[in-house]
Amino acid sequence: MNKNIKLLTALSFTLLFINIPVVLAQPFVDIETGVMFSGYNDVQIPKSTGTRISLSQELKTDPAFFYRLRLTYTFNKKHTISALYAPLKLYGSGQVNDTVKFEGVTFSPNTPLKSTYMFNSYRLTYRYNFIQNDKMQFGLGFTAKIRDAAITLESADTISRKPNVGFVPIINFNFQWMFTNALSFLLNGDALGAPQGRAEDVLTAIQYNMNKNVDIRLGYRILEGGANVEQVYNFTLINYLIFGITYRF
Repeated sequence: MNKNIKLLTALSFTLLFINIPVVLAQPFVDIETGVMFSGYNDVQIPKSTGTRISLSQELKTDPAFFYRLRLTYTFNKKHTISALYAPLKLYGSGQVNDTVKFEGVTFSPNTPLKSTYMFNSYRLTYRYNFIQNDKMQFGLGFTAKIRDAAITLESADTISRKPNVGFVPIINFNFQWMFTNALSFLLNGDALGAPQGRAEDVLTAIQYNMNKNVDIRLGYRILEGGANVEQVYNFTLINYLIFGITYRF
């Protein structure tokens, strides 16, 4: 991503948070980590002249560790604003039996190839809690997402890279069911579909309240979606096994 975009995004998040009166807000920091596994990852760039290949079947994509960082403010009990940084990078390798045309570059059949799939995400979310009691919490909101994406394909002597930086509006949701005072089920994420493509980033987890400041959770996250436009055809599924910790100040 362009450095100016990163700086502007970070500055916007900072100004937004510092303008919320502290007396009305409860700040959180949330860290999530674990292992991610590639499901399907079908690529054709450009759609009209490129070769459609699978970065997870024709090439082999290795599992990778990941982390996510989220800063959150909840104020007046019903309103939540958060900023998320979610980097993602997967590496693959292998050979394709046929000629591969990718972003104007041609790779010969059976050439050893390496792939890099990058999809970094920067998100700013507002959510309103419609239901909030001792047993259940449910909220809906809006996420403004900036994606910093790139797909790279390379051989020993040739490299081709398709970058993509863009803005995506998404619906945000959060549902939590408390089994006991300490144990709860959590379902939350961002999701939206359109004729040109779709995006879903959804977590299901069991969360345990250790004390008044710390929650921990174990769960499964799915990241799925892509675009079907003239410049790019790419649909991807990534599975996450996650461990998360939330600290309330």
